[in-house]
Amino acid sequence: MTLNNSFDVVVVGGGNAALCAALSAREAGASVLLIERAPESERGGNSSFAGGNWRVVYRGVDDIKKLAPDLTDEEIANSEFGSYTEENFFDDMARVTQFRTHPDLCEVLVTRCLDTLTWMRTKGVRFMLSYGRQAFKINGKFRFWGGMIFTVSGGGLGVVDALFSTAQRDGVEISYDSRADRLLCDERGVHGIEFIKGGRRHQVSAKAVVLACGSFEANTEWRTRYLGRGWDLAKVRGSRFNTGDGLRMAMDAGAQSYGNWAGCHAVSWERYASDCGDKNLFTDYQRHSYPWGIMVNALGKRFVDEGADFRNYTYAKYGHIVLEQPGQFAYQLFDAKVAHLLRREYQGRNVTRIKANTLDELVSKLEDVDQTQLMQTLTEYNAAVRMDVPYDPTVKDGRGTMGLSVPKSNWAQRLDEPPFEAYAVTCGITFAFGGIKATPQAEVVDVSNVPIPGLFAAGEMIGGIFYFNYPGGSGLTSGAVFGKVAGASAAAFAANMT
Repeated sequence: MTLNNSFDVVVVGGGNAALCAALSAREAGASVLLIERAPESERGGNSSFAGGNWRVVYRGVDDIKKLAPDLTDEEIANSEFGSYTEENFFDDMARVTQFRTHPDLCEVLVTRCLDTLTWMRTKGVRFMLSYGRQAFKINGKFRFWGGMIFTVSGGGLGVVDALFSTAQRDGVEISYDSRADRLLCDERGVHGIEFIKGGRRHQVSAKAVVLACGSFEANTEWRTRYLGRGWDLAKVRGSRFNTGDGLRMAMDAGAQSYGNWAGCHAVSWERYASDCGDKNLFTDYQRHSYPWGIMVNALGKRFVDEGADFRNYTYAKYGHIVLEQPGQFAYQLFDAKVAHLLRREYQGRNVTRIKANTLDELVSKLEDVDQTQLMQTLTEYNAAVRMDVPYDPTVKDGRGTMGLSVPKSNWAQRLDEPPFEAYAVTCGITFAFGGIKATPQAEVVDVSNVPIPGLFAAGEMIGGIFYFNYPGGSGLTSGAVFGKVAGASAAAFAANMT
């Protein structure tokens, strides 16, 4: 690269949001450069570590076929898809964020998600029904639950590979191993970017820049500074390259910080996982089946309502609660009755699993736990389970406990059928909810609430969408929606500059 290179739009990042922005801008006729900090072998940001599940509105089979046109008549006959309306999505966003989600940004997310995913199909992404993770077979039919029915073959990495392939085909220039470091800007706005590649600094002029390079979860100092004490000990689920460069550059250029900077997406994760994400082992480290059992800490006590809601609405906040426990770990306990419900990652090789034929034996094998208290906890829990309510994992069945200080509201079953299993978990952070302020057109806003000319954002960098928690599958959807918006807005801005 030389100092004379110039593009209509430069996109910073290499994940789902950045790629959607690049493809959207290119579709609008802009010349586009995509700058990816990672080498090609590690490209994709956090998206390449995602499970590949998407939350999107649909009212019935016709909408489903827009994304999965190969759905057969037999699959339709043997499935209960239900519906997930815009009203459902709005309600979920309001509920899990404690009504703090920015209404205008939330409206863009909800009302444009189906059209955006349909557009992604034209860019090579192939959606399919998530039978393996979001459906249980009840009375001979697959019943979908939790408002999230779509996935992508190959997970998040499949999304990234498909979008990169289309970007290259459509003429998006890509620069790997390129760490964006500074926005080129003045009182007129942003007009380029400086990045480091091969130990040298390069500058590229641009009529518009889209920042879509993730959050700061891989920055140990920033985690501790903004999320608080103990967060330096959390495992990083995704990319080691998400250290907040885009946020720093934007705020240095006058962008307004915005959103839940003390909050994040954090889950139950393999206790002995590597410190940062490993694409080869990513799914092996997830531990999302806790609603079917119980969780206990080092004191031998339960500490959270495992059945408060579907895991889609609790898993992104329960990692934080695990981190708060003594020693920053917990055990998930199950018996044979629910073994068939556990997600497949519980059967992988990289799992801290303890098995036993009696509860006494299981407890005796658990390290770092008050075993006397744990036996008491199990006795009290088993005695408190309501046996007069039918068990149904596809609905919030109301089968809870009675008289416990920490209740279990749904899916409570006695642990009484061997063999018994325990899994050691800790906290894995995905991304932080704080970011920079943006308009519904993805324009970055300064501290005076005025858009910074030529600067746009997408993905995890936009603050104000998620607070405290998030509905499962909405992260990829939000990245795609605002990526597409940002790319189109940047291209339109660039066209007006000519």
